[in-house]
Amino acid sequence: MSASTTPSSRPAVTEREAREVAEAAREQHWRKPSFAKELFLGRFRLDLIHPHPLPDDEASQRGEEFLAKLRDFVETKVDGALIEREARIPDDVIDGLKELGAFGMKIDTKYGGLGLGQVYYNKALTLAGSASPAIGVLLSAHQSIGVPQPLKLFGTQEQRERFLPRCARTDISAFLLTEPDVGSDPARLATTAIPDGDEYVLDGVKLWTTNGVVADLLVVMARVPKSEGHRGGITAFVVETNAPGVTVENRNAFMGLRGIENGVTRFHQVRVPAANRVGEEGQGLKIALTTLNTGRLSLPASCVAAGKWCLKIAREWSAAREQWGKPVAHHEAVGSKISFIAATTFALEAVTDLASQMADEDRNDIRIEGALAKLYASEMAWTMADELVQIRGGRGFETAESLRARGERGVPAEQLLRDLRINRIFEGSTEIMHLLIAREAVDAHLSVAGDLIDPEKTLGDKARAGANAGVFYAKWLPKLVAGPGQLPASYGEFKHEVDLSGHLRYVERTARKLARSTFYAMSRWQGRMESKQGFLGRIVDIGAELFAMSASCVRAELLRGQGDHGREAYQLADVFCRQSRIRVEELFTRLWTNTDDLDRKVVKGVLSGTYTWLEQGIVDPSGDGPWIADATPGPSRKENVHRPIR
Repeated sequence: MSASTTPSSRPAVTEREAREVAEAAREQHWRKPSFAKELFLGRFRLDLIHPHPLPDDEASQRGEEFLAKLRDFVETKVDGALIEREARIPDDVIDGLKELGAFGMKIDTKYGGLGLGQVYYNKALTLAGSASPAIGVLLSAHQSIGVPQPLKLFGTQEQRERFLPRCARTDISAFLLTEPDVGSDPARLATTAIPDGDEYVLDGVKLWTTNGVVADLLVVMARVPKSEGHRGGITAFVVETNAPGVTVENRNAFMGLRGIENGVTRFHQVRVPAANRVGEEGQGLKIALTTLNTGRLSLPASCVAAGKWCLKIAREWSAAREQWGKPVAHHEAVGSKISFIAATTFALEAVTDLASQMADEDRNDIRIEGALAKLYASEMAWTMADELVQIRGGRGFETAESLRARGERGVPAEQLLRDLRINRIFEGSTEIMHLLIAREAVDAHLSVAGDLIDPEKTLGDKARAGANAGVFYAKWLPKLVAGPGQLPASYGEFKHEVDLSGHLRYVERTARKLARSTFYAMSRWQGRMESKQGFLGRIVDIGAELFAMSASCVRAELLRGQGDHGREAYQLADVFCRQSRIRVEELFTRLWTNTDDLDRKVVKGVLSGTYTWLEQGIVDPSGDGPWIADATPGPSRKENVHRPIR
């Protein structure tokens, strides 16, 4: 195939083929223990997270020293209101972050980076993101999913020596996977990389390239055709943004995070040296998914920042604002919201720190923990911000600039709500995270009984699967009947002035109940289980609550042992667990009592036009144009808005 060949259309992909691509990209084996995986199997392995792991003294000292420098910088050099107003991070702020080493936080010191672990990297993102969420996104997109992390995990030594020093101090990087017509279904990826001697020739269009407008280096996912000497498949490449044929065609604008440099990038006959290929051909999706295992933890860090700020504003405002003769905080309707914000912020920090330290230790497989942290934090942070707007009333809906203009404190509560909304979509939407986590949660079942429910398997395959499943379930099911959660003295080390032991017993009992529910559902629906997305989402949400409860209790005990607000931490953990248990019980009820079947019927009616009469009586303010922009490969017809910062 010649270098000038381009696809005439997007790959035609069946549902089964799309699943096979996704399945081939995921890690197939569990070589390390996983607290969350065990939790979904009904086994509460507290020993995997308690005592709470901690960074070593040297890592803590290095991390604290950098946090002190970063705090001084964001307090004196960053004007979040200016970034929001001008929808751009000033170049001198970005240059200052480079000089500070903030772009090399996760890069090893031998390549010019700071060598911070995930714990202090996330603390830094929390701090920077509190000054301006756009700065948090800039740093995160560069290091969590941009060039440094894939090279750290899959790059050659030569690639690390060539690119990492640049990423640590001077160059900004971005990650390019999404296309105008490809989101969470990478099997339809249309960008191609055609082998041509010692090079590949890239053609295609990438959408929502965070940092792409200002990036110097790109990680690009492209499809290599299968040919002689080339196994083909989706493959990762490091691409120089100033290479001929690379055009940033648009700087996108959003409802929130207005300072981010997110764009549309076109590749036309872009020549990339084979030496810039990361990993082998066909490993691109695996690289992307593995990178995201820890990369997703940057989003919970931003959510922790949001929670802490929500708590501060709720405390200050609710004490100052009086209604009916007393501060609004003393009215139960408002007080319950403040309690929720305080308890949930404690839990989100517990989940984020625990998952981050587990990532640093590398003793556990955290693919589920990282995904749960992202899912749970993004949903709960949005709820906290919404509650803060409600507590602030009309002032919550008013912009900070308007508040300042009429003489009041410029509190950007409405901006926080706008900025946080994308977290439920970024790096795997809530719906996709439900499916991803559910797939991992039922992996043990599919490993022993998957052939039983696969319609394409032979009778012989099904017979062998049945025998294997019989052995597995004969050992597993009896263990779901009883456990430590039924013994009053269990987890007694968590019983002090405030008793958290009962919450851990609840987690243990509920984990077994969750596993029984999953088994029953698989027995009932078998091959149709994958279509029961409402059920699977609730299963995952229960697991997320149990994980958050466990992390909260373990963190409270850590702080008590350190003499660091231990009593108050126990109180917050207790309140959070009680709130969480109410949500869990509701989710269990909704496993079997819901409107899922009726919803499907209504959806069919909506799509067939049955209810178009309901849409009458309005005008549609939407503009003209296609739902999905044309992404036909070819030369760019637009001005290049790439803006490198030097």
